Amino acid sequence: MKKFLIAGLLAWLPLAITIWVLSWLIGATDGLFSWVLDGVAAVLPTRTHDFLELLRRVPGLSVIVLVAAMMLTGVFVTNIFGQWWLRQWNVLLYRIPIVKSIYSSVKQVSDTLFSTNGNAFREAVLVQYPRQGAWTIAFVTGRPGGEVASHLTGDWLSIYVPTTPNPTSGFFLMVQRSDVVELDMSVDQALKYVISMGVVVPPPPAAPLAPAMLSRNPPG
Repeated sequence: MKKFLIAGLLAWLPLAITIWVLSWLIGATDGLFSWVLDGVAAVLPTRTHDFLELLRRVPGLSVIVLVAAMMLTGVFVTNIFGQWWLRQWNVLLYRIPIVKSIYSSVKQVSDTLFSTNGNAFREAVLVQYPRQGAWTIAFVTGRPGGEVASHLTGDWLSIYVPTTPNPTSGFFLMVQRSDVVELDMSVDQALKYVISMGVVVPPPPAAPLAPAMLSRNPPG
């Protein structure tokens, strides 16, 4: 009986968690959409309120509106005119005493993580943490800079050690390159490995072809 219950749980648990996460995201999006409609209703004539209330009841409309807004924003900020407005917006927020601290920190982190030209989370490595002899997966985020780099001698790396099963929290470490082991697995595979607590094991790297095999299959 216990065996069958566990097998049934493992069969339904991934689907249940997926539905729960999607429901939470849709609920959060619906709440934001309702907040926007309330703001629009405050400035529009009373005769439009019935139409706004109808929009509020359309299932999934908030997700469509959010995706469309992100796409339009992306198109806008990728041209010269949009980039100018984005710079002016950043200057304005950087002048607000409390907002500038939060906004600048979040912007620096997001630009680092999602920039196509950055080095953040581009490489997965093995590092001994939290003690010698215990190994865990970490992600290279760059190299130490500024005043910190002036106090470090040698080849150092900045790494992020995620926690399991929630990789959004973790520890920032600066270690010598000689203390880490580079991995062939991709960042996505390493994240799956961490989130699954080692259950989802990435496939081993493909072995290089032997010289005899290469001679049998010449290129061209």
